[in-house]
Amino acid sequence: MQEQCHNDSYDHVLKYTGMFGGVQVLVTLIGLVRNKFMALLLGTAGVGFNALLMSMQNFASQCTNLGISFGAVPKLSEYYEGQQEEQLAYHIQVIRLWSMIAAVVGFLFCVAVSPLMNELSFTWGNHTLHYAMLGVSVAMLALTGGETAVLKATRRLGALAKVQIYTAAISVLVSIPLYYYYGHSGVVPVIVCMAAVTMVATMCYSYRSYPLHLQCTGSLLKSGAGMIRLGVAFVLAAAVGSASEMFIRAFLNVEGGLEDVGLYNVGFMLTITYAGMVFSSMEQDYFPRLSAVCKDVEKTNETVNKQMEVSLLLLAPMLVALLTALPVLVPLLFSKEFQPVVAMAQVAVLAMYFKVLNMPIAYITLARSRSLSFLFLETTYFVVLVVGVMVGFRLWGIWGTGLAIVIAHMAELMTVGGYAYWQYDYRCTKTIARYAGVQIAIGVAAYAVSVLTEDWCYWIAEAALTMVSTAYSIYILRQKTHLWEALKKKLRI
Repeated sequence: MQEQCHNDSYDHVLKYTGMFGGVQVLVTLIGLVRNKFMALLLGTAGVGFNALLMSMQNFASQCTNLGISFGAVPKLSEYYEGQQEEQLAYHIQVIRLWSMIAAVVGFLFCVAVSPLMNELSFTWGNHTLHYAMLGVSVAMLALTGGETAVLKATRRLGALAKVQIYTAAISVLVSIPLYYYYGHSGVVPVIVCMAAVTMVATMCYSYRSYPLHLQCTGSLLKSGAGMIRLGVAFVLAAAVGSASEMFIRAFLNVEGGLEDVGLYNVGFMLTITYAGMVFSSMEQDYFPRLSAVCKDVEKTNETVNKQMEVSLLLLAPMLVALLTALPVLVPLLFSKEFQPVVAMAQVAVLAMYFKVLNMPIAYITLARSRSLSFLFLETTYFVVLVVGVMVGFRLWGIWGTGLAIVIAHMAELMTVGGYAYWQYDYRCTKTIARYAGVQIAIGVAAYAVSVLTEDWCYWIAEAALTMVSTAYSIYILRQKTHLWEALKKKLRI
């Protein structure tokens, strides 16, 4: 029976990591279709106008949403796992009240800063109303964040996946006609409509399980203090990250030029976004499960290590394949002008091996609601990244920024791992060390091949390494899960 439960836990991690990874792929593909039509119908100026307004919406949302979609999860998960229905229902009321407060604050913030943003952003026309209208979408995103936390903590993972797919699909159906008939004037309505679609879809699933019973009392406000503390730390960490990325791009522009900024953006996007397809499951499924057991050291270690094993084994073959395909992907997705970014992106791919090992450990601090510790660890990483990029670019150009990303992630793994060892008694298993050693060695070998070989030697060697990494992962996953039986059942073998 114990062995059965052991296998089932691995099956659960594999199932939802694969599910949300697959959803992320589908959403990305749908997004590419929407962006293609937007580019054709609005042109470069329209795309720029949309990007400007979206960046304002994201900034306003980050500043005012109080991090509820993240900060509310630990306590809710604890009540849900302990089957404490009364406390769970009460805390959902707390979340919904604070979400409404965040929505009002977000709306007023956009209205208040809209004249200033118009002056800073445009030299033609008056776009104050456009920025003020974003307050509607920011308010709806705040309400969505509270209901998303409810779905995460109560394990409505299928609902979360459906919301992402529905929103992405409807975005195409709504945006194309509005862009076609109204041109640039349709940009703000599309942004507001998409926020509304996301909010309605999320609320439909959330209210179905936990109907709305909204109250406003002093005790409800006071009960949300811990959630807000963690949420604000998460918001501040995001702000530090945004400031670091802005500084890096400003530095590259001054030291090099806009071409270097563009190359860095493309290289960063290719590596981080691709790996994010696997990491997306951690916030949706892994974080609530970890939050539910975070006070039990043994269960915490077991949960972290299993997530780490499955994520590493799933991601490693993809990383070798990505490293191999970059010389073809870059000119295919962009143009030949971006060819210099291939070398930078290939070395940056190695950083993802350390990121996939670090992220499951990093979530322990969030699950334990150690807000200041989380903020300190995140700030430390960004400081190392900024300094590394500055030094790397001055010494080795754009390739040096890729190396800096690798060093920053190695430093983050050592810092976060050491802190978890000291504070939370986290212990990594020898099994993970062995898996990581094998897969990282294959990744380093793949990078060495990319530097030392070319033409048919390159493709043969890289293909062989990709197959070795894939075969190793499948062999381990087959031992630890019911993967093979599930595949046979699907194929009816």
